[in-house]
Amino acid sequence: MKRRYGALALAGLLASPVLAAEPPHLFKERWIDGTLTAEPVAQVQALDGDTFVIRQSVKTNFEAPFLYLIFGRDSALLVDTGATGGVIRPVVDRVVTEWLAAHHRQTIPLVVAHSHSHGDHIAADAAFRERPDTVVVGTKASEVASFFKIAKWPEGIGHFDLGGRVISVIPTPGHQKAAAMYYDPRLQIMLSGDSLYPGRLYVPVNFMGEARASIDRVVKFAATHKVRALLGAHIEMTREPGRDYGHEAPTHPDEHPLEMPVTQLRELQAGFRAKLDEPDTRQVHDHFIIVPVPPRDQ
Repeated sequence: MKRRYGALALAGLLASPVLAAEPPHLFKERWIDGTLTAEPVAQVQALDGDTFVIRQSVKTNFEAPFLYLIFGRDSALLVDTGATGGVIRPVVDRVVTEWLAAHHRQTIPLVVAHSHSHGDHIAADAAFRERPDTVVVGTKASEVASFFKIAKWPEGIGHFDLGGRVISVIPTPGHQKAAAMYYDPRLQIMLSGDSLYPGRLYVPVNFMGEARASIDRVVKFAATHKVRALLGAHIEMTREPGRDYGHEAPTHPDEHPLEMPVTQLRELQAGFRAKLDEPDTRQVHDHFIIVPVPPRDQ
């Protein structure tokens, strides 16, 4: 870990009463991690009766991404559709059917959005475009801004009302141009996508300025909104501080928890203060690793 960054982060957080030091333990079961001989193509765990986290099996794709399904009174929001090899729509359809039965309803509209538009998060979009009563948000920054009525991308914040549950949509270009985080005030969780998760945070060197500005905005947002936990799109770290799995690892024994304390926003912000202009130079922290990569167009 870069100890000086950690010290800066902790000092800043102690001065902020709305930033918790550690996240709660949100999940009752261990996530599927490829270590068993057989495991389902996806695993679902509920945060409450209206909020579900889905993990695609690492046996179907080494990315093993996490997806989020959130229900309100009037509509539901799915964030990401997974990576190639996944069988995500039947899993989502099953959860929706069970939710409808529990609420004595016949239908609910579904909106499919994304943490960003890399292939391991949009692979099943086509299956959802064919789904009745479903809208799939476009994957360009302009399309995300238009759908969520973000007047000035990326400085503005969108708000999407599911019916008694308003989700804030915070643009976070850096890892990718159309990246966004989603904040749920009911559970006080931030869906942080690939911008912050327990793993390797890849940032193209030509997007580093945008990444810094994005995390500055999220830290500012978190200073006025209680965030109990950050929930990202992958797990690539072990429980040993600073130790990750190899690229395309087929199993993830002794995984880091998915949920991260909000203190990690400030630690990432501090880490970004370094120059970080050389591709593939790793800046190792206990819970994540910043990895600058060669320039990209998107």
